[in-house]
Amino acid sequence: MNYIAFYIVIFLTNVIQGITGFAGTILAMPPGLMLVGYDVAKPILNLLGILAGIYVFLTQRKHVNWKELRKVVLIMAVGIFLGFFLKHLLTGYDGILYKALGIFVILLAIQGYWKAVRKTEMVEKEETPGKQEEVKSVALLVSSGIVHGMFVSGGPLLIGYLSRAIKEKTSFRATISTIWIILNTIILIQDISTGMWTPELITTQLISIPFMIAGMIIGSVLVKRMSQEVFMKLTYILLFVSGVLLMFK
Repeated sequence: MNYIAFYIVIFLTNVIQGITGFAGTILAMPPGLMLVGYDVAKPILNLLGILAGIYVFLTQRKHVNWKELRKVVLIMAVGIFLGFFLKHLLTGYDGILYKALGIFVILLAIQGYWKAVRKTEMVEKEETPGKQEEVKSVALLVSSGIVHGMFVSGGPLLIGYLSRAIKEKTSFRATISTIWIILNTIILIQDISTGMWTPELITTQLISIPFMIAGMIIGSVLVKRMSQEVFMKLTYILLFVSGVLLMFK
């Protein structure tokens, strides 16, 4: 019964993933942990993130912002390897780290949503980021990589950066989906090397794929009917929800 509920969770969260290009894993992880446990939920949701990214990339690759993608992948990859290392050092402190991250993400979401609401009433000016903003961006991406390497939950911090760097919804969705293909593959290799993939896990993974595909198809249809303003507001709302969920992991 728990596994049936897990497959339903995968379907529902991938509807969201299909709309925004993110949030599928972060929204599915808390109920996944409760239903099937860490050793099943983490590798399965990670691989589904790769497959969902491939689905979007194949249909939207011409909209990928390759400049931002290279920057994000290079910086976050460094953070991911640091996260692998820190995971061993900070064993036993997961709860505290999740709560601290959750609070930060919630504040980030509130700030972003407030700006998105204000910008619907005014014309946004193009701003060239200063040196201080560049330093903040790098720090945010490294932190995102560390959290992703430790808990596969770096998405909220990445959204905090990418939602400012890429405003257009199609480019945002295509770029972040491609980023997940690359970064989650690093985590997949690490999962395989540590022996997490068993025959039983592979069977569960194969059963989960049709649920992921169905959710992605529905999400891809819904996003075409969504305005740019609604898309950005939904992005920050999901970022807020992600922060709340992180606090209860």
